[in-house]
Amino acid sequence: MAETILDTIEADAAPVDSNDLAVPVGLSGASLTTLAAGLALAACSGGGGGAGTTAGGSPTPTPPATPAPTPIAAAAASRLLGQATMGATKGEIASVQSLGFDGWITQQFAQPRATSHWDWLVANGYNVAANINGTTGFDPTIWRQMIVEPDQLRQRVGIALSEMLVVGIDGLTLNWRQFAGAAYFDVLLDNAFGNFRTLLGAITTNAAMASFLTFLGNRKANTTTGAQPDENYARELMQLFTLGLYQLNPDGSVKTSGGKPLETYTPADVSGLARVFTGLNLASSVSSTPDRYRVPLIMNASQHESGASSFLGTTIAAGTEGMAAVTQALDAIFAHSNVPPFVSKQLIQRLVTSNPSPAYVGRVAAVFANNGSGVRGDMKAVIRAILMDAEARDGTAVTASNAGKLREPVLRLTGWARAFSASSPSNAWGIGDTSSSSTRLAQSIGHSATVFNFFRPGYTPANTAISSAGLVAPEFQITNELSVVAYVNYMQALIANGTGDFKADYSTILALSGDSQALIDEVNLVLANGQLSAATIAAIKGAVDSIANTGATGPSNRVMTAILLTMASPDYLTFR
Repeated sequence: MAETILDTIEADAAPVDSNDLAVPVGLSGASLTTLAAGLALAACSGGGGGAGTTAGGSPTPTPPATPAPTPIAAAAASRLLGQATMGATKGEIASVQSLGFDGWITQQFAQPRATSHWDWLVANGYNVAANINGTTGFDPTIWRQMIVEPDQLRQRVGIALSEMLVVGIDGLTLNWRQFAGAAYFDVLLDNAFGNFRTLLGAITTNAAMASFLTFLGNRKANTTTGAQPDENYARELMQLFTLGLYQLNPDGSVKTSGGKPLETYTPADVSGLARVFTGLNLASSVSSTPDRYRVPLIMNASQHESGASSFLGTTIAAGTEGMAAVTQALDAIFAHSNVPPFVSKQLIQRLVTSNPSPAYVGRVAAVFANNGSGVRGDMKAVIRAILMDAEARDGTAVTASNAGKLREPVLRLTGWARAFSASSPSNAWGIGDTSSSSTRLAQSIGHSATVFNFFRPGYTPANTAISSAGLVAPEFQITNELSVVAYVNYMQALIANGTGDFKADYSTILALSGDSQALIDEVNLVLANGQLSAATIAAIKGAVDSIANTGATGPSNRVMTAILLTMASPDYLTFR
């Protein structure tokens, strides 16, 4: 997929006019012209000792040598971190080289959960009456945790889950939305290394999910008025969260009959399942504090459908207690044969590659179905299988036509922030909502307008080499001429000036400003995971060398130019 995506980026990316660029502090007009030219270029480039003897003269067998472990190159370590974290750092690269791929994953599994989003909001005073009807505090806690917390594998998996099991904070019909959203993200992070079945139960009884998919206070059918239970959650639980529209083989391929795909469920299955998700309500009516959004929903028996409910070949008997009915329904869905390949493929897409081979999906799905000890849905086993698979770790796999993925815009920002130790001394983390496609990133975690996320897993850009090849490229759904220019302009300003007191620390890399090759090599390793081509490196080097390494701003301009041109290059944007 690497070349295919590069072709599409080249076709879609418009040259960046220097008049559209926000000039960094200290960057001269001449340097800006050089920078703009470089951006346009980047957008268009596409042993031997003898054996001893015994006393009788017989040779003493030499024990076979234990082969030394193959050293892990820094670029290979950085590539793992590009898949498994919110961005590489020099320290984490060294850690992967020291521990090995599997050892680093094991260490990350052992990392304790970072301070919860909820506790951070409380500790920083966001639970005051002035915030009761807003979202103030949500973005700071999301950005801060992604960028600075050490449990990076958990953070990356949590973000992947948030794009599969979607809740958008702006669509909540609750007060204290920042706390409701925080509680939902805490559910995802708390269960990222647990069992997928437990996670299903946790999101089903979460207030934010119940509000976003409109089953909070869902009532049984009313024979007098003809009102029926809300079907929203029942439908999306099957379609988007667990099963998908079509029946799947274990390798994720679609089952067909007579050349047509076989549907997974019918409208009757949706209606039958919706009966189960009636009667779920907030645990408290106290709205003056956000506390009720942190605890699971409770069942109101008078609102719950007491009759039998049938779906997907399962029938929950009449008179089954409400929460017991929910448990039985989730158990039935979790046991469905679609769940392992459906969930596994989307996790692979979010972490490694947009177009995993059926064999890759099949191997991971088999681990989802059985972790080797008879356990289904073991997230640790699934994550390890995804990251340790040959298609993830084999460095030669990146040359395959279906390899790679477009880096999500949010991961570009967090990757830069982590690579260059960005921080917010006041704890304000004033990055905010970056959803705007005309001025920012066209994506912001927790701000999806719909349950379909900012981009769908099966999206393919029309009339491109990607679609012609029968491949998908989900992130291209938010990629166009406008969003590309907005991204470059936004990142230029952020790289140069930060926002508020959120700024990068370039003190270490500034020591390399006088050696353009060493500077670019460092940026390539930590920010681009070692994936810049020789042609791209040469183009960036030419732009950096055109800026004198003198005066108060020369060194910093050289550093920022190297960073920005890297982040604008197709080699960086296409993660392989």
